[in-house]
Amino acid sequence: MGKANDKVLFWASFLTLIAAGVGFSIRGAILFEWGKQFGYTQTELGTITGAGLWGFPITIIALSFVADRIGYGFLMVLAFLLHTSSAVVTLAATPVFHAYGKDATFQCLYWGSFIFALANGTCEAVINPLTATLFPREKTHWLNILHAGWPGGLILGALLGLVFNLVGNVRWEIQMAMFLIPTVIYGIMMLGRTFPRSEAAVAGVPFATMLLEFVSPILLFLLLLHAMVGYVELGTDSWIANITGTILEHKNYGLMLFIWTSGLMFVLRFFAGPIVHKISPLGLLLVSAILACTGLLMLGQANAALACVLAATIYGFGKTFFWPTMLGVVSERFPKGGALTLGAIGGVGMLSAGLLGGPGIGYKQDYFATQNLETKDPAAYQRYKSDETKSFLTFPAIAGLDGSKVAALADNGAQIDSDIQALEKSGRSIQSDPKLAQLNNWWQSAKTYAPADKGPVEAARLYGGKMALTYTAVVPAAMAVGYLILIIYFRTRGGYKAQVLVGHMAKDEEFTGGVEGPAEL
Repeated sequence: MGKANDKVLFWASFLTLIAAGVGFSIRGAILFEWGKQFGYTQTELGTITGAGLWGFPITIIALSFVADRIGYGFLMVLAFLLHTSSAVVTLAATPVFHAYGKDATFQCLYWGSFIFALANGTCEAVINPLTATLFPREKTHWLNILHAGWPGGLILGALLGLVFNLVGNVRWEIQMAMFLIPTVIYGIMMLGRTFPRSEAAVAGVPFATMLLEFVSPILLFLLLLHAMVGYVELGTDSWIANITGTILEHKNYGLMLFIWTSGLMFVLRFFAGPIVHKISPLGLLLVSAILACTGLLMLGQANAALACVLAATIYGFGKTFFWPTMLGVVSERFPKGGALTLGAIGGVGMLSAGLLGGPGIGYKQDYFATQNLETKDPAAYQRYKSDETKSFLTFPAIAGLDGSKVAALADNGAQIDSDIQALEKSGRSIQSDPKLAQLNNWWQSAKTYAPADKGPVEAARLYGGKMALTYTAVVPAAMAVGYLILIIYFRTRGGYKAQVLVGHMAKDEEFTGGVEGPAEL
């Protein structure tokens, strides 16, 4: 296989993460639009966001078992079809809403996000072992470069969001469809290419031997730590632009800050190799966890723009190396696991992000916001609470703030008036849209109190967001303890040693305090 073919495969793999990042970023930016248009609470929006994450482990874990048998090329065709299908389902939301109402629309957005996650998981079942195979002597370095595609996509998505906000009145459907551009490009690049088998498969590692890697307590501990990585990195990123936009009092500022932190991640991941040489992968992960915890705590206390930017920058430094460096550690310590161990680590991270991170942080926002508003202004809470209650895990069910009502308060009912005018111009009456009629009736009675309600409602939403970030800081704190335990463990055994398959001597795994060791077949 030629070097030109290898490079095309690597950069096409890079583009799959660009597509994933663009879709993830734009979905995060339009959550407010979905809440406003369809009347969802933060908990409901968090559940939709979670579907865009937790579907990932289904495909990455399942397909990692059969990737070498059915071929990476076939899987990339499947990923392409899933990406395009997710767009079709998601973009049907508005007509479904008008025809069948809020609950049916929720299913449309939920399953569209879920299929998007399936596509991303299919991609990662290929691109992680593919990169480890293409660059067996510099795994950690090239896995970090590969995963720079993720923040690259986040940046592109956020920049597009800023442009659309400046242009104004750009439908969310157009914004959401932007991820199809890199999807089509990676599909064309991979068409007709020759894909290698994984490093473990080439070395002749039996399937049973791959499975035996999972009896290692160290691997199980790494899986637990990566579940925390998924929660704190992807779960937080699902909400960070919205929360910082609330702190900075403008959603565009939240997007700008998100672009800044994603830019840090994009640039720094290209330099992971030299850093790892100095302090080892586990040392890098320990420092990252401390910085992420510090940044989230500072964001939870930030009251001024400068403090918010500083806190987000520290958090951005902290989250940068988590995901790819964890992949590198697993690939280095358990190379006989091949695609299976890499698939498991990625799957656990996404499962945690989707089932716990996105919904959990959404619930925390609702919980603290409602607690704050109900205590300080019970009448305002009664006016702006959702008609439905939502729970999370074993936590109590709560009625969060209704996104449509909060949006009406923010723009003084301007969007409601605009929607009514649009209906009338099309020759329809407001009664033809029951949701809009209900919202308009509510606004006619609530707008009298709007001047007095605005301050407490905005303060409650700000409080909810900041408290959610503060409590989330517990997760990287626990990760720091876990990484410290691993560092101490390896120190008692002569230092961190990268295990390499025979014939694949490592280059970037030569760390301070450790040496590489062969994995016996």
